[in-house]
Amino acid sequence: MMIGRTALLCVTALILSAAEGAAAKPFRLPDSQLLPASFDMLNGWASDDHVAALEAFRKSCEPILRRAKSKALVKPLELALRDPCSRVVLYRMPVSGTIARVFFEQNFRPVRISRVGESEGFITGYYEPEIEGSRKQHAEFDTPFYRRPPELRSRAPAASKLKGPSRAASQTKVQTGTRKAGRIVPFHDRAAIEDGALDGRGLELVWTNDEIDAFFTHIQGSARVRLRDGSLMRINYDAQNGHPYLAVGRVLIERGIVSKEEMTMDKIRTFISEHPEEGRELMRMNRSYIFFREVGELGQDDEPIGAQGVSLTAERSIAVDRNLHVYGTPFWIEATLPIEHESAETPFRRLMLAQDTGGAIVGPARADIYFGAGLEPGAVAGRLRHAGTFYMLVPNALDVAEITQIPLPQKRPAELKPNGQSKQ
Repeated sequence: MMIGRTALLCVTALILSAAEGAAAKPFRLPDSQLLPASFDMLNGWASDDHVAALEAFRKSCEPILRRAKSKALVKPLELALRDPCSRVVLYRMPVSGTIARVFFEQNFRPVRISRVGESEGFITGYYEPEIEGSRKQHAEFDTPFYRRPPELRSRAPAASKLKGPSRAASQTKVQTGTRKAGRIVPFHDRAAIEDGALDGRGLELVWTNDEIDAFFTHIQGSARVRLRDGSLMRINYDAQNGHPYLAVGRVLIERGIVSKEEMTMDKIRTFISEHPEEGRELMRMNRSYIFFREVGELGQDDEPIGAQGVSLTAERSIAVDRNLHVYGTPFWIEATLPIEHESAETPFRRLMLAQDTGGAIVGPARADIYFGAGLEPGAVAGRLRHAGTFYMLVPNALDVAEITQIPLPQKRPAELKPNGQSKQ
């Protein structure tokens, strides 16, 4: 008799969990300020959609339990997540809201988290663009997306062997580039590639008719490409050239072209469109370049695949700093965000799942919220650059009682009311 994949994952995780012992291990996180909390301290906890959060968490559990069967080196937090994962895969979904809420309350403990010396975290948003494209080059469609060059290599230092795709040009310790004299050196930068460094090699995956759309697709890391025959092609991040990511919005702020308070993704797009020469130079300042692959297994309505290898959930999935955090970790986030329009002050109180990463996502209390695909999610994502309160839900297998309770600093005046800016 064949054993189902879910049942096999459950048995594996339960055996490993028992072998690892029941004693809780102290919870530690580098460069972070941690303060144990309780669920009744989370504003809006009882009114959240815990069923949606549980379904997103269940997605994350499949790769967590699959890795449990290997001998891969994992962080203590990932080991601890195997226990609640082994329980949630036994649930027959959907469950009631009460069951979902109690699951999190019984298997996790909230810990407020921030960078040392700060009280709040930082929130931006991202989305999946929808653009026009052609599988063949035409006069109108002349901006290519490239496949990963075969000579591109990645190497992680001995202390950082955890692997995984990145949504964008990730600022991780992994070295990416080409091998020269036994060393990994960065590949061609954006300007060199745009000037033809890869011409004639047949690496073009698809062509688009708008270089600005292409640039923002590189930032977002995936796209839905509507081809000339009406069919839909899905492309997703595959590799990066090894050069650091530069937030071009910061350049516009430093040059006094757009104020920090008014910065949004639309402001960047407008500047590039209205000033073609300066805009091209601005885009090339971001030397990072993304290579893509076609994702044939995704349907027309499926969400893109995040760095954890699972499909994202709009307004539940977040990108986090993968050097600090573990994919599949739940985070409770409280903020006031301009969801409905630019001047809106929408209370955002939601349980989120760490399922992705990105080049600008650095720090313990840093989240990029995935809002979905298309123009409206893109508009919302583009105006987010806000402060927020972060709680990490730590599995019971890790001891949060030993955390030194350092009083959080008082909010600075600038943090009292977040402003509308994009993640740039």
